[in-house]
Amino acid sequence: MQAQITAEREKRALIAASEGKRQEQINLAAGAREAAIQKSEGEKQAAINKAEGEASAILAVASANAQAIEKIAAAIQYQGGKDAVNLKVAEQYVSAFSNLAKQGNTLIVPGNFGEMGGMIAAALKIVDATK
Repeated sequence: MQAQITAEREKRALIAASEGKRQEQINLAAGAREAAIQKSEGEKQAAINKAEGEASAILAVASANAQAIEKIAAAIQYQGGKDAVNLKVAEQYVSAFSNLAKQGNTLIVPGNFGEMGGMIAAALKIVDATK
């Protein structure tokens, strides 16, 4: 009889240990699942925040460019404004050719490179053509 009681106790102890291990496995799996979900949600929110920040930056640059264009358009209407624009275009035209020479081993030059006045006149014709 004692052996039977001992066997029953051992059986219950094994069942209890097995149930404990089972519950431990369930708890570990649930914890890992929750951690993965939280990590995923964090990454999702970080991506959303980054995209919203980039969109705000793009809008800010576009707004600044629009304001600059409006100011330039208004300045052109004043006396000497067109001459100032022509001078700025000519400066940028000359600067663009100097930058081409610095950036690589290929140089693009107009056929009449020796005549700087011709280059500036060509740039001014472009400005006049866009009006």
